[in-house]
Amino acid sequence: MLPSEADLQLLFARLNYMHFNGSVPDCRIAYNERFSNSAGRITYTGRPYLIELSPKHFRAHPEALDETLLHEMIHAWCYGHFGDAGHGSRFRKKMKELGLTSIYHDLGTARPLTESSKRYVLRCEHCGTEVLRRKRPGKPMSCARCNARRFDIRFPLTIYEIVEMRPVGTTIEVSKAAHRG
Repeated sequence: MLPSEADLQLLFARLNYMHFNGSVPDCRIAYNERFSNSAGRITYTGRPYLIELSPKHFRAHPEALDETLLHEMIHAWCYGHFGDAGHGSRFRKKMKELGLTSIYHDLGTARPLTESSKRYVLRCEHCGTEVLRRKRPGKPMSCARCNARRFDIRFPLTIYEIVEMRPVGTTIEVSKAAHRG
């Protein structure tokens, strides 16, 4: 059984004080049933920021909830304090500090698992939005968050190919490392 959205807010508060000394900006936590290739995402427009989580993902992998919420909280912390979006050096440093190992922690469980040996991440370098795709885009694309009305050459999406997926540990090891720190 999934925690309620109210319980997610309490988890956010606990993780915020435990790992960030309460410095993560306010976020509203909600489930989004439409997510199938992502465990979570953050939207920075307006205050509080919005962190959306995939209930489908967490029904199958409840053990990944804390790690995924922490991942999104790092995004909120980086953006709120430094204006950094995406998975830059400050984000990766905080991930390492918290004992989290992969910025793409949900790729191994995103459906379909066997249809394609290659996965792509399309990233807007302007706002940090990232989208997972099974196929490489066949035409120019721009960020829909930066300009939702039409293609805009000012906001191109950079294509990153994920060429290797290898085990780097278990969630138990991550949890033990977080408790030691």
